[in-house]
Amino acid sequence: MAERPVSLTLIDRQVLDSYAQFIDGLGRYLGEAYEIVLHSLQTYEHSVVNILHGQHTGRKVGAPITDLALDMLEKFEETGEDHITYFSINKKGEPLKSTTIAIRGEQNRIIGLLCINFYMNTPLSDILASLTPSHTLSGPRQETYVDNSDELIVSALEDVRRKVMADDTITPSNKNKSIVCKLDDYGIFNIKDAVVKVAELLNISKNTVYMHLRNRNKGDKKQE
Repeated sequence: MAERPVSLTLIDRQVLDSYAQFIDGLGRYLGEAYEIVLHSLQTYEHSVVNILHGQHTGRKVGAPITDLALDMLEKFEETGEDHITYFSINKKGEPLKSTTIAIRGEQNRIIGLLCINFYMNTPLSDILASLTPSHTLSGPRQETYVDNSDELIVSALEDVRRKVMADDTITPSNKNKSIVCKLDDYGIFNIKDAVVKVAELLNISKNTVYMHLRNRNKGDKKQE
């Protein structure tokens, strides 16, 4: 069995810090029915270094590791697995569906644990409310899911072309130039062969696409 608690290296601390930022976003996404806990194994007495929605277990930052978490840690060491999903109860006897995930640092050592607990007594109305847009969240946005880079280029170009063509402030002679520039804003031309594909879709030469990009870059340099 590995030595516990562990001594953290600089890289280990950076790994744990990245998880701390990650769970802030994850907690906002999942909602208050989910408690998310980040444990550092540097010290068992104050292992909780970040926690969201701790009201479900009554914990806060600085709380000690639990006996169940230690048991999970032992199982990870014995089996080589990195995650376990199970049912548990809090100290009030309320049911939780939980998962514990091992966080590995340098030399593949387990340096922390990420625990997610779903409070199963959460009213259905609260769960449904977390799945609908509110004033605290950005409104619905369409995201295009594609199978390959060609589909991404086509989808992005169609979206940009629709907006440019509807913009009466852009003269007809500048429509293609505006489309190319907006695609450049999206980073589309970082995709291999994007220039050739865009030229084909716009029915212009690839040299014309390059010209629009060069002229744009010259304009950007003049403004610097």
